Amino acid sequence: MEKKSDALDAADRTILRLLQQNAYLTTKEIAAQLDLTTTPVHERIKRLEREGYIERYTAVVNRRKAGLSLLVFCDVALKEHNREYLLRFEQFVGQFDEVLECYHVTGEYDYTLKVVVADMDAYQRFIKEKLATLENIGRVQSHFVMTEVKSTTALPV
Repeated sequence: MEKKSDALDAADRTILRLLQQNAYLTTKEIAAQLDLTTTPVHERIKRLEREGYIERYTAVVNRRKAGLSLLVFCDVALKEHNREYLLRFEQFVGQFDEVLECYHVTGEYDYTLKVVVADMDAYQRFIKEKLATLENIGRVQSHFVMTEVKSTTALPV
C-alpha cells in the first residue's frame, strides 16, 4: 500500500473524501461531520486548494445520457520514439474531445487512450479522421468495454 502524505491529518483526509463524494457540501455540513466549527474547516479547504491537493471542482456527467454509449480503450504503438514524435503525439491527442485520458505506458504499446463516442460509426470516424491522420502511428488495438464494473474519480485518501 502506498504511503499517504504526512502533510494530511485525519481531518484533511475526511474533508477530501467528503468533497470527492459531493463537492456541493457546504463548509457547515463538512464541519458538522468533523465536529468542528466552520472557520477551521474553511481554512483547511483553502489550504488543500492552495497546496494542490484539490485541483478543481467538476461535475461528473453520465456519458450514456449524454449520448456517448461506446467506451473504448485504445492502445497505440508509434513507429519511432524520439522526443519530438512523443511530444507531437501527446499534443495532438490532447486536443481530441473523444479522448478522456491518455497514458504513456510500458510494454508492447506506447500509449493507452480512454475514448468515448456515440457508437461504432463514430469510433470509426475518430480512427480514420483523427488518430490515423497523425504521423508516426504504427499500430492501434481497440478494446471495447462491454460492462463497466467500477468507474470512480474518488481517490482512496
